[in-house]
Amino acid sequence: METFTELKEFVENPGYFKQRQRALAGLSEEKIDAPIIDLINGFNMLPYCFTLQCCYGHFLYDHQQDQYNCEPLPNSKNIDRVTYKIAYICFCIDNNQSGMGLFEALKEMTAIDPEYIQFCCAEWFWERQVNSYALQVEPDRFKHQDTAILDYEEALHVEKTRNAFFGQLHELHQKPSLYM
Repeated sequence: METFTELKEFVENPGYFKQRQRALAGLSEEKIDAPIIDLINGFNMLPYCFTLQCCYGHFLYDHQQDQYNCEPLPNSKNIDRVTYKIAYICFCIDNNQSGMGLFEALKEMTAIDPEYIQFCCAEWFWERQVNSYALQVEPDRFKHQDTAILDYEEALHVEKTRNAFFGQLHELHQKPSLYM
């Protein structure tokens, strides 16, 4: 699944509230990675956005092959390569003042680590839901992929960036006044 395409301009979406209700009615916490359940629920309480899909980001290596592993990378000198499954969150944002404020705040999140965080659109999301935008944590050279093979040191950097990314998202949803 490719998530990255260039940002698109907001369009009018008169069906936003029905789409939001339908998306939230189909949301199940069992489908959300445990570390970000509260974050997803928090954003979904805001009337000017809802989440479409997300992933905490998972690291697989020699002795860790659980595709949904949420454990931190171990301190090890014996891991050479790590398969990283992309961390991302995709929002549908209402085309109004509050939504525009959120959009701008999300765009600024790339400043955490511009070489490892992208704010983008995904064509396949947009086809299903206009005004959908994704934030993803991925080395820029892999931004068009949902999985990357990294050396251990870079995987540690990605993990640190991912943690800062989700930490800032938590702050953002707890203080909407930061962007309104």
